[in-house]
Amino acid sequence: MAGLSIWHVIIFLIVVVLLFGTSKLKNLGKDMGGAVKDFKKTMQDDDQPEQLPATTPRTVKAESNVTQNSKTG
Repeated sequence: MAGLSIWHVIIFLIVVVLLFGTSKLKNLGKDMGGAVKDFKKTMQDDDQPEQLPATTPRTVKAESNVTQNSKTG
């Protein structure tokens, strides 16, 4: 009889509750839930590509062109 019956699982859960107490198990569950939530949020953020600004970069050449156009116009 190598399988686990429902009685084995119930006895195991009772022993775990007696050893750790309900408050520690509640805190452990809360911490694990928070970790899973943060992991999922990070994975969703990684799937979305970074939004690059729509403006053109400001360079010295572009600045000189703008300055020349404003002087001539």
